[in-house]
Amino acid sequence: MRKIILMSQVSLDGYYEGPERQIDWHRVDAELHQHMNDELRSVGGMLMGRVTYELMDAYWPDADADPDASPQEVEFAGIWRSARKYVYSRTLDGAQTDPNATVLRKVVPEEVAALKAAPGGDLTLSGADLAASFLRHGLVDEYRIYVQPVRIGRGHRLFPPSDGQVPLRLEGTRTFGNGVVLLRYARA
Repeated sequence: MRKIILMSQVSLDGYYEGPERQIDWHRVDAELHQHMNDELRSVGGMLMGRVTYELMDAYWPDADADPDASPQEVEFAGIWRSARKYVYSRTLDGAQTDPNATVLRKVVPEEVAALKAAPGGDLTLSGADLAASFLRHGLVDEYRIYVQPVRIGRGHRLFPPSDGQVPLRLEGTRTFGNGVVLLRYARA
């Protein structure tokens, strides 16, 4: 059975983006980018909301054509193009330009269970609004949280308020040379 893995960058004070959707405070150097490529190369699919999909799809399909692209960017462009994408959106008509993208209207636990039961690698989850829906339904199996060495003071928090505790088990940590720390947790 595949796992749903919530992957996100957050500031030390818990924000995944600034108040105007800024992510310019992310420190993504060659080491961290290569790590992300290594993590995402083998996934069975990427679950994301419309905003995340449109942001990624506006740049990555042909990013490797940029002569100034780093080797990691060139590699990720290929990963992005070939990745199976599940885009949750109530407004997107379809992802006509991406044959690997499927648009889903809402998070239905039975549909997610069918995705998890399908063959292939684990499924990554990104985007705080979509993650909140998955969290409400108890559908997140693992967390890979990349804590950036910065406090941004305000913005959009990754985790919404909840009514109860969710016990987690630490699976591992990694510190990158740029000060980013990966925290890996699984449901206890």
